[in-house]
Amino acid sequence: MDALESLVERRLAQLPADAAWRADADFMRQLRALALASDFALATLASQPALVERLQADDGAASIEPPELTPDNRAEWPRLLRRYRHAESTRLVWRDVIVGDPVGTILTGSTELAETCLRIGLDALEADFAQRSGVVRAADGSVQRLIVFGLGKLGGGELNFSSDVDLVYAYELDGESDGARALAASDYFARLGQQLAKLLDQVTAEGFCHRVDLRLRPFGNAGRVALSFAGMEQYFQREGRDWERYAWQKARPVAGDIEAGEQLLRSLRPFVYRRYLDFGALDGLRTMKAAIATEVARKELAGDIKRGPGGIREIEFLAQALQLIHGGREAALRQRSLLPVLEALVELEYMDAATSEELTQAYRFLRMLENRLQMLADAQTHALPEDALQRERIARGLGYADWSALLVDVVAWRSRVSAEFAALLAPRELVKGDSDLSLYWRALPDDADAGALQIAGYHAFEALHRSLADFARSPGVRELSDSARVRLDRVLPALLQLASNSAQPDAVLRRLLPLLNTILRRASYLALLDEQTPALQRLVDALARSALLAERLGAHPLLLDELLDRRMSGDLPDREAMQAECRAALRDGDVEASLHALNEVRHALSFRLALALLDERCTAQECASRLAWLADAVVASVLRLVLAEMHAAHGEVAGARFAVLGYGSVGGEELGFGSDLDLVFLYDAPEGAQSDGARPLDAPRWFARLGQKLVSLLGTGTGAGRLFEVDMRLRPDGNTGLLVSTLASFSEYQRVRAWTWEHQALVRVRGVGGDPGLIAAADGVRVEVLGRTRNTTQLIEDVSSMRRKMRAELDRSDAAIFDLKQGEGGLVDLEFLLQFLVLRDAGSHPELLESRATPTLLDAALAAGSISDSVHAQLQAAHATLLDAGLRCTLDRRPRRVPRQASIDEARQAVTDAVRAQGLRFDS
Repeated sequence: MDALESLVERRLAQLPADAAWRADADFMRQLRALALASDFALATLASQPALVERLQADDGAASIEPPELTPDNRAEWPRLLRRYRHAESTRLVWRDVIVGDPVGTILTGSTELAETCLRIGLDALEADFAQRSGVVRAADGSVQRLIVFGLGKLGGGELNFSSDVDLVYAYELDGESDGARALAASDYFARLGQQLAKLLDQVTAEGFCHRVDLRLRPFGNAGRVALSFAGMEQYFQREGRDWERYAWQKARPVAGDIEAGEQLLRSLRPFVYRRYLDFGALDGLRTMKAAIATEVARKELAGDIKRGPGGIREIEFLAQALQLIHGGREAALRQRSLLPVLEALVELEYMDAATSEELTQAYRFLRMLENRLQMLADAQTHALPEDALQRERIARGLGYADWSALLVDVVAWRSRVSAEFAALLAPRELVKGDSDLSLYWRALPDDADAGALQIAGYHAFEALHRSLADFARSPGVRELSDSARVRLDRVLPALLQLASNSAQPDAVLRRLLPLLNTILRRASYLALLDEQTPALQRLVDALARSALLAERLGAHPLLLDELLDRRMSGDLPDREAMQAECRAALRDGDVEASLHALNEVRHALSFRLALALLDERCTAQECASRLAWLADAVVASVLRLVLAEMHAAHGEVAGARFAVLGYGSVGGEELGFGSDLDLVFLYDAPEGAQSDGARPLDAPRWFARLGQKLVSLLGTGTGAGRLFEVDMRLRPDGNTGLLVSTLASFSEYQRVRAWTWEHQALVRVRGVGGDPGLIAAADGVRVEVLGRTRNTTQLIEDVSSMRRKMRAELDRSDAAIFDLKQGEGGLVDLEFLLQFLVLRDAGSHPELLESRATPTLLDAALAAGSISDSVHAQLQAAHATLLDAGLRCTLDRRPRRVPRQASIDEARQAVTDAVRAQGLRFDS
């Protein structure tokens, strides 16, 4: 009999010798396998022999029932909890070693066991405290309870077999107990928390239940045992450190007032997950990794499969770092458990599938090995054993022939993990430290030679040198922290080099400096450029091609995230996606925060569309249409905010409807960057209707106030800018008319009193928000009015006269003549032509009324016979050319006029010829 067989037989000898189950050969074989893997399990079976029969009966399928802790058995609480924990842990060993449950199932079982012990322990202690000292009541009389947060692997639902539990205690509101001797909430809950830790952690004759670690609380061992929510929030706002962001990623309320605990975690989310791409998290990770490496070296922990190189912690840190970087923007990454995070990283394209699968397999392997190390003697160990017999027990228990075979796999998996982790934290060298531009930057502000810029390819090098010297002298640069200055010294020479290779080096550098001045105040953006070299090239490309994007980046550095957004090079967002993003930006009950978030969404989406246009990933019409859809989504979201405010202040108007109509470029789905919105508001309500709130208003005043609020909120300035300027002059009777018209008055005005130019404007009208039924009714009015039979001679005169009047109000300089939009043969001439064709021919060809956008109106005009095939082709090409040139002029902050180009001259001539062919005369 070898040493292992001898050891197993000695362990089995501890169990009852005359038990009936000893006659079951298969069961005895299972017990021998259990004895090989776990001394702890055999000791538990010896002290609780009934458990042996239970395992034989159901193979450990059913969890052990937790004990009841009552006032009558108060002295027995520690013993009952420990016996329960030992029995349930032994069942988990059986399920792992004998049944072969997946490691994830065992980790979940260990987590649920700890939670159960915490819950029943706290419930019992709370009842005991309430009897002796009353309950804590806040100033409003509400009862306050302790919340127990589980951090680390307990919070993540991945507790290893013999782990300690990282706990933090909190309570919602300050107050005092209502017992005979009042205790302040902080003292009451500190005592309660200490008693809970003692109940679980204290070693008795029965051993321990769970080791408790309270050191992750604010201020560590020097801090209060329990803090109010206000105290917690204040701490994280003022004192929170990088490592605490990692710790609180996994935080979860596990006992006490769970609902209140989730509320606190929601309030702490901005501390854990920044709204922007947070590559600064990698510096915190480097610091933590360096500290761990020092500890590993000092304590000779190279064989530690948790903290050593390529260990469990490196997998966790790698996933958590990517969570912190991207989690502010990607809700799918705000998860506590590691394996679902790895899956989400693949789905979101932040990690390739092969890497994720390799890390997943390594994690499962190392966690199973860790559990087996701890199951041996219920010890909190992560180190590979030195003892030869223990090594053989672990190896054989895991199905390996010997320790050497197991060690081959351990080394292989740890090597793979170590390589991935090293790649994440690899040092950056954006430009060689001794390059000319690096030396030039380090010599600024006083000792640098402007000639270095000239050699690099800059033209106005002396003026640019002065600007760079002023930048180097600026307080923003001089007051940088040491770490931020190191980042700047890497980033700026790299940007100088990339800008010098761009199509417009001087323009890029001039546009870059205001942006740098802004991001110096936000170290996270400097970190983004330092850690992600692709962002540098994309930034330079954007600055070279668009003055508008440069301005937007300088005003809103959050847009730097778009340079790395995985969606940037993917499909363009459709209507539904934009609506969803805008709805997600709304914050219940917080209008200011909602407007700020909506502005950020609008900037991000329009930035993405601009880059797509510049990269020629979309046509000008696709870009303009999506800009209009974005406006629709913003208007609909702001309308939701306004309706919520009106309902809260004045109640609802029963049976009433409200709609927003879009005119002009938004109605025609041809919106530009920075365009305002031509809107008209309609409502419909039963006669005499009024709102049902505490402060009721009749329907006209209710909807007038709604319209005022909608215009106001769309134009309200926030830290992220304002959404849209709104032009309401196209409403019935213009500026003298009511801000919000009834459907009836709108219908009467359009049928009886509207001018021809107002009917022209109806051609592009469409609903952009509000009640679909009212929008359909308004469109019915539009169809009826536009479908009338008209006198063609009079129509030619009316349309021509209005266009000549508009021209007369413009500057008659060459600049105005060659304006892509307003000049002769420009986009407005094309719009007037199409409006004329619709008014002339819609009575006999109602299909002309189905379209609003220029390309589809041209198609409809061809189908109706209003224009010929050749004219249709020429006008489609002309529209595409002029719209594209106009959008690009806007993006580069140039007026909508360009030097004479053959393609543009040809487009304008095609429009002018088509206008004249219809008898229209737009020139004086």
